[in-house]
Amino acid sequence: MAKITAAEVNKLRKATGAGMMDCKKALVEAEGDFDKAIDVLRKKGQKVAEKRADRDSSEGAAVAKVNADANKGVAIVLGCETDFVGKNENFLALANQLGELALNYNSKDEFLAADFDGMTVADKLVEQTGVIGEKLEINAFETVEAPYVGSYVHINKIAAVVGFTAKVDNIETLAKDVAMQIASMGATTLSYKDFDPAYIASETEARIAVIEKDNIELERLGKTLKNVPQYISMAQLTPEVMAAAEESAKEQLKAEGKPEQIWDKILPGKMERFVSDNTTLDQEQCLLDQNFIKDEKINVASYVSSYGDVAVASFKRVALG
Repeated sequence: MAKITAAEVNKLRKATGAGMMDCKKALVEAEGDFDKAIDVLRKKGQKVAEKRADRDSSEGAAVAKVNADANKGVAIVLGCETDFVGKNENFLALANQLGELALNYNSKDEFLAADFDGMTVADKLVEQTGVIGEKLEINAFETVEAPYVGSYVHINKIAAVVGFTAKVDNIETLAKDVAMQIASMGATTLSYKDFDPAYIASETEARIAVIEKDNIELERLGKTLKNVPQYISMAQLTPEVMAAAEESAKEQLKAEGKPEQIWDKILPGKMERFVSDNTTLDQEQCLLDQNFIKDEKINVASYVSSYGDVAVASFKRVALG
């Protein structure tokens, strides 16, 4: 039997991340052959991976990286089975290594086939499944390319990358703020203009039904009823709808006995409230139409425009689970 030295064990450990005893056993089985020992560990990983194929890898780490030219960003999720592993320093180091490598590829399939220390990324995940004892996989892979790209990661749970149409003064601050908005508020599209009319119609019906059902229970309990909106998106607020809403507001002011000469001071506030009450879908899902988290008096579109001739080109968000 070949004599296995501590230096050889340590070398294999550094190369694979496997435990000391696993490395020693692999070297013994491989009769001291370093490359064969790596293959032994890889086969162990394959066996573990097969056994854990049906496990849920909903924990892990979300990572965002931007290249040196700041014109391409990537966001990935390296998934594992438990929060304990997801917080492990070695696991997080692997996630960040994979994130840096991912910058060179445009799709998840290309990335998984990429070289990682002499093996593919896919094989590396199998190897580390054997080392860690939990299923590892890439649960999300998103890229953004634009004249300027920024990113934000929230405690390794959510990652966002956002691209802008131009590189303006203080773009770094703008990019971080907007990426933070994306991570925090979970927008799915840029603007209400991106919505399909059929989707808006079905969402309107569903949301009104939910509120009306809630109001039945609230009324039974003698509590204040929720406002039932007529609409849920700016896409529905046509000039005719807005004109009708203004007339309704005027009728209300008249009924309340408010002097007509002060209506001009009251109407803007009422119209703002009407828009706010009837654009809930936009505020939830549309980045540019959301209230800006650092100043809720303005929306994200207004905040972006305050930096000059620049606009959000695209964005991506990934999260655990």
